[in-house]
Amino acid sequence: MLTDPIADMLTRLRNAKMAHHKDVSCFVSKMKLAIAHILKEEGYITDVTVEGSMMYMSLKYSAGQPVISGLRRRSKPSRRLYVSTSNIPSIQNGLGICILSTSKGILSGEEARAKNVGGELICEVW
Repeated sequence: MLTDPIADMLTRLRNAKMAHHKDVSCFVSKMKLAIAHILKEEGYITDVTVEGSMMYMSLKYSAGQPVISGLRRRSKPSRRLYVSTSNIPSIQNGLGICILSTSKGILSGEEARAKNVGGELICEVW
């Protein structure tokens, strides 16, 4: 049993990026699937598929280099980090995204600002 399954998913993405793998697999959950769909919408991964209890993500590469430069888990089970609408961070001067868990669902930082909601800051991707 994993203590932090979201951190496990992000670590799998980070390791696959460093090893230049094409696909990453992890166990599926509603929250991880929502995070993967945001990464796909923002152009960090190319495809997300679910087969049974496994989720497969295809990493995106540009000129042989991975599109994802870095991933950071912000809110952890031991220390939750909540932000208001006015305190949603800008990642890498707007070149990255942050992902929040809000009352409107799992949203990127820009969507949360547009909907005027804050929430738990899950992770940052750049």
